[in-house]
Amino acid sequence: MKKILVLGSTGSIGINTLEIARTFPEQLEIIGLSVNNNIDLLQKQISEFHPSAVAVRDKRSASELKNRIGNSCEILFGDEGLLELTRRNNYDILLSALVGFAGLAPTIEAIKLKKRIALANKETLVTAGEIIIDLCKKYAAELIPVDSEHSAIFQSLIGEDKSNIKKIILTASGGPFLNKNKSELENVTIKDALNHPNWKMGNKITIDSATMMNKGLEVIEAFWLFNLPKEKIEVLVHPQSVIHSMVEFCDGSIKAQLSLPDMKLPILYAISFPERYYFDTINTDFKKINQLTFFEPDFDKFECLKIAYKVIEEGGTAPCILNAANEIAVEKFLSGKIKFTQIPEIINDALNTIAIKYNADLQTIIECDSITREYLIKKLN
Repeated sequence: MKKILVLGSTGSIGINTLEIARTFPEQLEIIGLSVNNNIDLLQKQISEFHPSAVAVRDKRSASELKNRIGNSCEILFGDEGLLELTRRNNYDILLSALVGFAGLAPTIEAIKLKKRIALANKETLVTAGEIIIDLCKKYAAELIPVDSEHSAIFQSLIGEDKSNIKKIILTASGGPFLNKNKSELENVTIKDALNHPNWKMGNKITIDSATMMNKGLEVIEAFWLFNLPKEKIEVLVHPQSVIHSMVEFCDGSIKAQLSLPDMKLPILYAISFPERYYFDTINTDFKKINQLTFFEPDFDKFECLKIAYKVIEEGGTAPCILNAANEIAVEKFLSGKIKFTQIPEIINDALNTIAIKYNADLQTIIECDSITREYLIKKLN
């Protein structure tokens, strides 16, 4: 029986994780849950999975939940409550599906306990990749990616000598604006940007997919996960989202992981590894797939992807600045305060304004994140 702590249980990744736990009740136990503010869904999850403790955003949410469920489980709240949940040594796997920079601190707590980290929060590696990788080595913690692209690379590398990698190829759907030209992006609406053709995801990651910043973040994440220079990390647009990513080896061979687009598969693999659980729910029928197509990404139209490659080269706290600026820009777009095309402009502004620091420790990264947010919030309000 594997005991799982799910951070972000009411988001799309969290809901899919609980669906997997529901499918494998003899192998998986949900020991704890955390949410931001969706108390209604959390209440239903508590009733079904009976976690020993949960964490919610603030004291008010905790009080409301307490009134509803009584003493069904322990209720923690706030940043400290979230950290307390992850500091407890009562779980085997941390499934980190928090959105944004908030995923960093709890992931570090789980690493110190030598847990397996099933990582769906790419911002953790984007902002503090070197620190996270060094901590995993120090504490012998497992870091297994949940992103479908990185899971595909991870699976393709099993049994292989990494020195034989010629390059890895991260595939991208192209999002809802693949067939629009750059000038047409000026007037896209929030509804347009949230209309992803292949994946059902939360609002923030869906907007990131529309700008292709999501792919940019994945490039930075792959840089740390697989210890490869950016020149060996390629992005290809693959609208069907069937090939989730590929590895090309020095002899010209290419290995890929394929399936219909469903996040339950990479989640399940991160939990079950090195085993594979029998899961007869997602069946990929190639007779029904008419074609698999590939294109080079348009770096002019999708400037966020170009910026991501740039910050890898810059190093230091540049990825942290990029991440914080992107989170603020996406938030402003979703609230209707900026245009879609202003997102990369805001990110570039932050990168050109906030001082980049090198050899940064965790405190420096936290301060950089805060400084970037304060600068943009003040400027954009």
